[in-house]
Amino acid sequence: MKTHLPDHPTQLYLIRHGEVEERYHKVFGGSRIDMALSLLGQSHAEALSKWMGNTKLDAIFASPMLRVKQTMDPLVRRSGLVPQILDDLREVDFGDWTGHRWEGVEEHFGVSAYDWLEIMDASGIPNGESTTQLMDRVRPCLKQILAANPHGKTAVVCHGGIIRVILALLLELPLGKMAHFNIEYGSVTVVEVQPERKNAVQVELLNALPIVELAGR
Repeated sequence: MKTHLPDHPTQLYLIRHGEVEERYHKVFGGSRIDMALSLLGQSHAEALSKWMGNTKLDAIFASPMLRVKQTMDPLVRRSGLVPQILDDLREVDFGDWTGHRWEGVEEHFGVSAYDWLEIMDASGIPNGESTTQLMDRVRPCLKQILAANPHGKTAVVCHGGIIRVILALLLELPLGKMAHFNIEYGSVTVVEVQPERKNAVQVELLNALPIVELAGR
């Protein structure tokens, strides 16, 4: 099928970076800690590239952070595309939570870290980004990405928080509702956008794990 026909949807492959180095597991790093991938995270990166296989991408957009660069490197080599780095696709700024483990957030701030999306929607994270600030910086990136390759296929390699923001923007849902969507390390979520249709945005694949699927073959 020719992928640039006017009635063909724009496809976004939303890719979360692979697992980060062990010392940052269950730690709020966000945009302030530029951590690297673990060995498993490197395997996530290779599996993502293999899983994409012969998918003919038209573009790759990415966060500037190291864990994203390391994740997309195999995909870049396979596709031959030059990634477009958008600074505003960096991970959420977790403010005073940065460097704290999940259980430490409750100890020091009296709230459950598992409710971080709802907390951002309500009172906010001390000295961190608010929901409004986060949505306002990602929205122009999403518009740029959609406008760049209409009816084509684009990979967006970024972070769990940013993928949730993109889904919230596309589905016109509050960011807090995205807590219902699990976005794991090394996962792919595929969204089709076709403005000509009544249901213009459709989630075709959610939180697929290439490393698991390839291991099961």
